[in-house]
Amino acid sequence: MTAVRVVPLSAGECLNIAALTERGAAWRVRAYPAGFALLLHPARGAVLFDTGYSFRVPALMRRWPGLLYGLVTPVRLRPWQTPLAQLARLGITAQDVRHLIVSHLHADHVGALRDFPAAELHLDAGAYPPLRNLRGLRAVRRAFLPELLPPDFEARSRALTFEPAPPAFAPFETVADVFGDGSVYALPVPGHAPGMIALVVRTRDAAALDGNGLGLTLLASDAAWSVKAARSGEAGHALSNVLFWDAVQGQRSREHLRDWLAAHPRTRVIVSHDAPEPEHDV
Repeated sequence: MTAVRVVPLSAGECLNIAALTERGAAWRVRAYPAGFALLLHPARGAVLFDTGYSFRVPALMRRWPGLLYGLVTPVRLRPWQTPLAQLARLGITAQDVRHLIVSHLHADHVGALRDFPAAELHLDAGAYPPLRNLRGLRAVRRAFLPELLPPDFEARSRALTFEPAPPAFAPFETVADVFGDGSVYALPVPGHAPGMIALVVRTRDAAALDGNGLGLTLLASDAAWSVKAARSGEAGHALSNVLFWDAVQGQRSREHLRDWLAAHPRTRVIVSHDAPEPEHDV
């Protein structure tokens, strides 16, 4: 089996009310990383899972209607935090990135999409159609800034092929083998956004999908606000449901991830807006 190295990164941060993301937390502002990940694949090279922010995002938030987005979720980004700057420090250029897996189309996940013109864009077929015609306030209401998408977005998009999931992925009914080599699997976790996906990445050659999870990494995207919530299935404050595309779907996705992780407890968990969990050695 093909093993992939996962390098968690974050491109800036957003500000939100802690009590909305974690039950029992204080009603005060907290900074959350805009996480993305570099996957070092032995055959595909540098692969990105999302991008975090670029300076296009705060620029759009300085004018209408993005101004409203910026008021609800302020963004902080420094030059050294951009994806291009971080990849450059690792010796990787934009042209080196030939594959970019998109969890969903919210601004904090596709903010730097235009910076990677050579990449094929892999995403769920259901992620873009519900948003395609949204503009102005209707788009901002869905945390979608269409100006962030490259002009050839649809031409470069590749729909993930979901097939019936083997028992190792229960309770998920379908799964997509992203590269067809058993290294990276996409799981459907819609709700927070249409067509949202999480990834299960094999980081050790001998990692068994039907084992305890050792040698696997779950990149959960926004299916949970924290590693703890991903493992427990805990939802945020009820008020946060107004931000969901479909709150019922979101609850189902959280439950599926919780149950899968319970069956694979040694899996490393990384969510977009929390510090990454350390790797498990045994």
